[in-house]
Amino acid sequence: MTCPLPFTGALPKGREALLLIVAGGLGALGFAPLGLWPLTLAALAVLIARVMAAQGPGRALLVGWLWGWGHFAVGTNWIATAFTYQAQMPAWLGWIAVLMLAIYLALFPALAGLMGWWLARRWALAPIPALAACWILAEWVRGWLFTGFPWNPLAAATLGGFDRPGLARLLPWTGTYALSGLVVVLAGLWLLAVGAARQGRRGRGLALALVPMALFLAPLGGDSGTGSIPFTLVQPNIGQDEINDPTRYEAQFTREATLSLPLHPGARRYVFWPESGVPDLLREGYEPGWYAASTYGGDPLLARARMGRVIGPGAVLLTGATDLIFRKRELVGAWNVVTALDSNGAIVGSYAKAHLVPFGEYLPLRPLLTPLGLSRMVAGETDDWPGPGPRTLDFGAYGLGKVGIQICYEIVFPGHVVDRAHRPDFLFTPSNDGWFGAWGPPQHLAQARLRAIEEGLPVLRSTTNGISAVIDANGAVRAFAPRNTAKRIDGLIPPAKAPTPFSQVGNILALVWGAALLLTAVVASRRLSR
Repeated sequence: MTCPLPFTGALPKGREALLLIVAGGLGALGFAPLGLWPLTLAALAVLIARVMAAQGPGRALLVGWLWGWGHFAVGTNWIATAFTYQAQMPAWLGWIAVLMLAIYLALFPALAGLMGWWLARRWALAPIPALAACWILAEWVRGWLFTGFPWNPLAAATLGGFDRPGLARLLPWTGTYALSGLVVVLAGLWLLAVGAARQGRRGRGLALALVPMALFLAPLGGDSGTGSIPFTLVQPNIGQDEINDPTRYEAQFTREATLSLPLHPGARRYVFWPESGVPDLLREGYEPGWYAASTYGGDPLLARARMGRVIGPGAVLLTGATDLIFRKRELVGAWNVVTALDSNGAIVGSYAKAHLVPFGEYLPLRPLLTPLGLSRMVAGETDDWPGPGPRTLDFGAYGLGKVGIQICYEIVFPGHVVDRAHRPDFLFTPSNDGWFGAWGPPQHLAQARLRAIEEGLPVLRSTTNGISAVIDANGAVRAFAPRNTAKRIDGLIPPAKAPTPFSQVGNILALVWGAALLLTAVVASRRLSR
């Protein structure tokens, strides 16, 4: 190593393994809903110290993996709740799924640890910026490998309260993955602060310790102004235990309709309903039997017409729905879509979800996994099909501007939420988070806030039973509907900001910052050697 770090002494293997798993788990408490970011920094400091103490590449890999396993087992515990709503699978299997997923996700901290250790040992680079650069690369790979799962990047721990985006305000110039690398650097400063204090340099230690605290607590907020596009955002409070019950479809529609009625008849506005917003098939042309579960006599034209009457003249409704895919009259798949309707019930736009949830909306390698019984993890006999990717729908003819759409899980993918050739005025992300207990919805909301700041675009989030929210382009939550509450939010959509550096180049920006950190590690190592 090229600089002294504390806590790098030898530990018994069993004690070190326990320390790393516990530290990783505590590090996940910096994410929503708890937001205990000091624990995240402290946990990362432990990881840095133990990686740099590793005696060999295999040990460095194991150190990162143990820390990551604890981290993701705690951070994704909400997945277990989803199994309580899956009749074909026992609820206890949810916890097995969480632990198994953590085994895979822990490979990415392990990869970062191994690369950071190798750069520090083989090339004598300064360990903290070297490990931070490797973390950026590992998170970026996690975001796309095997379709990606970029849930809970370290950057999510930088968000402050609903009205205070905090350190996350740097996202337009860094991107999510680079901001995660900065979190590693700040954790390293805490580690160096402890080392300085132990060497008797308490003033230096205090200064190093205060830098991360000042950055995390700085009021980096700001008002993005008032917009001009009226909206009504609906949270109908439909629980997961009732959402697929045909006997309750009409009551669900009545609830959504009551919350959507115009306050001023004839006024232009958007009306936003959530994913799973209607049980009806809204497209005509299917065989009559497929409309059996409709709330309105099995006629999609009549179903759409009464939805148009609910919103009234001058309005456009965006609602989650399902479109079916047939080949030679045989059902082969479905699209999870947002359908746009005008007040006449005409379909005036549509978007199909592109980033699907593996084992939720489709079964990977279905021919191989079905004989193993894993088809029970996906409802139905067919998979959802992916759409073509980000798309902007222009409703300028209605005086309502342009909307980009990301359905539920899609909003967690940095750099993949906007059609860059047709930049929208805002993003709409309908969701059904009723599967995911108390931890999943606030974490999902946090990642929607990251996208708003990165792209410089407001985000409107309508969910079945919370947390729905209006997020401005600075990442501040202007209004929200808490979980398990029926509520409508009316107002003006906050304005977009000018295109950010990230919105123009995407995740390349984060990789450039990773290269800059590697250069910093080279320069720092040479100064230390002198």
